[in-house]
Amino acid sequence: MTEGIDKAGTAPTAKAAVVTGASTGIGEATVRALRNEGWTVFAVARRAERLEALGAETGAVALPADVTDDADVARLLEAVSQAGGIDTLINIAGGARGADKVAESKTEDWEWMYGVNVLGTMKLTRAFLPMLRACGEGTVLNLTSTAGLSAYEGGGGYNAAKFAQHALTGALRLEEAEHNLRVIEVAPGMVQTEEFSLNRLGDQGAADKVYAGVEKPLTAGDVADVVRYAVTAPHHVNLDQIVIRPVAQASNFKVIRKS
Repeated sequence: MTEGIDKAGTAPTAKAAVVTGASTGIGEATVRALRNEGWTVFAVARRAERLEALGAETGAVALPADVTDDADVARLLEAVSQAGGIDTLINIAGGARGADKVAESKTEDWEWMYGVNVLGTMKLTRAFLPMLRACGEGTVLNLTSTAGLSAYEGGGGYNAAKFAQHALTGALRLEEAEHNLRVIEVAPGMVQTEEFSLNRLGDQGAADKVYAGVEKPLTAGDVADVVRYAVTAPHHVNLDQIVIRPVAQASNFKVIRKS
């Protein structure tokens, strides 16, 4: 465990991170990757039971919270401060809902995507910035998506949310450089996880079709390994933007599928 951070923001003496979206997929894999490096990890997600199981297995500190809820964010900041503080914030919580064209868009889907991908990232970052600045060598890593770099049909809502998160990340890097704060963006392409496509499409058959015939889509562990590398590199090395795709996905528009 790191030493405590006081109100003046004394930096922790060992590497420590908050990882959001930690109950599944890339977030869960990132918790495991950093714990394997010996980091103190505060695992954050809404599903307490999954977090507790992950904590029991890995030694991560389970802190159930909704990153879009101001009261939850305040409680999270207090709990992390009392437990020793962090020098690294990894915003992975996010997701997609629906694949409708703009003409058939569902307002509630767009609001949810903007809330969790953009406002959640903003709220966590805003809350922890004083602590990260005080470290002297703080890091923020935001997991965006190739959907935030290139639009595609049926992706309007997710594109809009991830483009906004991408822009937020770029602005943060410019604003915080004077505080020696490292700001990293990791933008994955096609990643096969247990829940992402299922949550987006609401049907297991439709979710399976996303990956049908694709040889070796990325796994959560693949992306977590890139995240681990980015935040464990020497602090003066800022990997501004890392785009990671499977070889079979040459772009958002070209995916090689074998029968």
